[in-house]
Amino acid sequence: MAQQSEMPKSATIDRSERPGHIGLVLLLAAILVGAILGLRFLEASQSQLLILGLLAFFAMAGVFFLFAAAIGVIRFSGHVVRNDITKSMSDTSFDGILVVEDDGRAIYANEAYLALSGSSAGGDVRPVERLFTGAPEVSEAIYRLAQAAREHRTGTEEIRLSPSLDGSQEFGWYRVRVRALPRPSGRQAALWLIADITHERERQENVFQELQHAIDYLDHAPAGFLSIDPDGQIIYLNATLASWLDYDLAQVGSGGLSLADIVPRNVVAMMTSFSGESGSVRTETFDLDLRRRNGQFLPVRLYHRIAFGQNGRMGASRTLVLNRSPGLDVDEGQRAAEVRFARFFNNTPIAIATVNRAGRIVQANAPFTKLFGTLPRTGEAGGDGPSIAGAFREGEGVQVEAALRAAAENRSDIAPLELHTAGISGSSVRVWVSSVDVSGNDGESAILYALDTTDFRKVEEQLAQSQKMNAVGQLAGGVAHDFNNVLQAIIGYSDLLLANHRPTDPSFQDIMQIKQNANRAASLVRQLLAFSRRQTLRPEVLNLNDRLYDLSMLLKRLLGERVELDLSHGRDLWFVKADLNQFEQVVMNLAVNARDAMPDGGKLSIRTANVTEPEAARLHVSGMPPAEYVLVEVTDTGTGMASEILEKIFEPFFTTKEVGKGTGLGLSTVFGIVKQSNGFIDVDSKIGGGTVFRIYLPRHIPEVQEVPESTKEDTAKKPAADMTGQGTILLVEDEDPVRAVNARALSARGYTVLEAASGVEALQVMEERGEPVDLVVSDVVMPEMDGPTLLGELRRLYPDLKVIFVSGYAEDAFRKNLPEGEEFNFLPKPFSLRQFVETVKQVMGR
Repeated sequence: MAQQSEMPKSATIDRSERPGHIGLVLLLAAILVGAILGLRFLEASQSQLLILGLLAFFAMAGVFFLFAAAIGVIRFSGHVVRNDITKSMSDTSFDGILVVEDDGRAIYANEAYLALSGSSAGGDVRPVERLFTGAPEVSEAIYRLAQAAREHRTGTEEIRLSPSLDGSQEFGWYRVRVRALPRPSGRQAALWLIADITHERERQENVFQELQHAIDYLDHAPAGFLSIDPDGQIIYLNATLASWLDYDLAQVGSGGLSLADIVPRNVVAMMTSFSGESGSVRTETFDLDLRRRNGQFLPVRLYHRIAFGQNGRMGASRTLVLNRSPGLDVDEGQRAAEVRFARFFNNTPIAIATVNRAGRIVQANAPFTKLFGTLPRTGEAGGDGPSIAGAFREGEGVQVEAALRAAAENRSDIAPLELHTAGISGSSVRVWVSSVDVSGNDGESAILYALDTTDFRKVEEQLAQSQKMNAVGQLAGGVAHDFNNVLQAIIGYSDLLLANHRPTDPSFQDIMQIKQNANRAASLVRQLLAFSRRQTLRPEVLNLNDRLYDLSMLLKRLLGERVELDLSHGRDLWFVKADLNQFEQVVMNLAVNARDAMPDGGKLSIRTANVTEPEAARLHVSGMPPAEYVLVEVTDTGTGMASEILEKIFEPFFTTKEVGKGTGLGLSTVFGIVKQSNGFIDVDSKIGGGTVFRIYLPRHIPEVQEVPESTKEDTAKKPAADMTGQGTILLVEDEDPVRAVNARALSARGYTVLEAASGVEALQVMEERGEPVDLVVSDVVMPEMDGPTLLGELRRLYPDLKVIFVSGYAEDAFRKNLPEGEEFNFLPKPFSLRQFVETVKQVMGR
């Protein structure tokens, strides 16, 4: 819309009040009235005529001034002059101005408003509400402004009107403002200002269109482009690169795509961890493979440009991506060789770096940055790169420097170094150093290869620990087996002596003390067997919530008043299959250890829960495969343990207690019982932070014929009142004292006993007898021929022969050596003569 540079004053409408000098006008009027009265009352003498003439003159002057003031020819103060200047500015403004009183009457409109509204200078002025009509959004904007005018507030709206107000254009843009305008009379008015901003909006739209064209050019450029923030999120990706990678542009910029999605993870750390001086700009070149959405790789070269802020922190990158796929370069052979080398260099699992004579890193691959955390500056051969000695633990840099000196002398016999990366928890690394040709212009004098051996070290330590534990376990099992035979003889002969002495005899109590101490020794042997996983288990279906509840009263007495016991039962807890007595022993041992770790009192919490297979996979417990488990967690608030103690707590005879206050078999027994029950145990502890033991037992789903132990009826057989019997029993035992005492016990009950010291001798006895015996009682571990082998030979002769095996080892330890489905009875050593005779009586009676 054309703007007029000059607007005549007559083209405005002004119905506003004008302030005047009323006092002066009244004075002139008074003079005129006085002159008229004088003419009426004075006589016409000459002197009086002179006075009358002067009065007439002043009267005429008063009339003249009154008329001049009325028409505005004469002004009496500078305030009126200033008002005229302001009015002239309003009249000639390019913005439309309209002043409306509260009653809706327009009292002023300038030329620009009259032109916009199409009103004449002498006619009615169209208000703003009638001027802007049309689309609903226009009416809503005008309504908001009118409401602001009625409430004497300020309001601004930009309105698009189609067509424009003068009808010369298809549409027009207008900025409409309203504000309160105080008046001298105290009455309020609203000042409306209307500006035509069509050309301003057109310029903005042109700039936007140019920006869109620039973005379109960048999106469809023959090269890829992306921008990455310091956190590794891609904040911009052009259409070309998105097409190469088969990604949707809608995923970019909203957290939907990160650098790790398209770049190998070892390169991500390098590209997001550069350092530089404040205000500097750095450009790095990478040859690597980008990962497409379908998993395929795209060979590219990246020109990665980074600017650093005043605080030295990385800003968003400007990264140019060149496609290095086959067929895109002129020199195909050279390009392919470069790409192949770059891919091998950055994707190898071995960390590689080149070092100059000053011990500074010249160039390094991505695995090197990931392993050591240093950021070498690619292509710099001077002394500005990081020192290679600083990448290793303090004190180990001397070995690296010695190897670099040997490489500078072109020595080929440099032995690999076993070092650690810098930091408190540095990784174990094996480092090889080799010399290179220094005739090149890169200043490189040696190549350093490093391999992370942390996992290998851990496996070696675990293997060594496992071998040590197995060796100790075998030793403990062997000792326990031989000791069991000794205890068996002691307990047996004690029973014989007790049978021949009355309680009133003086020696009766001495014999009882011998037997009680033998039983205590037998308990110690069971602990050794538990550690070596060779004890006898009687697994049954258990609900651990019920078992812990039954055990809670005993635990409270065991812990004392200063330790609080908190039981937390998991809902719908799964069943497990374990030996009840052994499980109770595990809980008791852990409770005792927790009590000793809280000398000043504390809290012991026992929690049960189900662990699903996905949850088990996330736990990363050593050696535990993903499966369904039942968790028993025992937590105390005690003193905790250091890491060096945690490594040894499951070893037999290791204890932190004072001499004479612990055998060191408590936790080793727990470990053995859990392992023999096919479970796993994990422990976390820190000094002053308490200790947590977590036991994971496999979930057991009861079969149809299995009944959980909580619903079983008491079907235990009562011991036979009459221990005597008849029949022939073959007793096979390699320990003479044990065989002798067992034979005496059976003979005293009326049985005929045939004795054999080995399996070979037992076969000879059976061959000489020529007919089967009623029962065979045999030890398992014997020289020449063990018990399972003897049973196999006897079954060929007498398939229905009844057998009782006795052993200090667990039943499962030798069951695998028997044919599948083989039926036999088992009695674990050591046992009393009463238990032995009862078992024989029950088997003979079947």
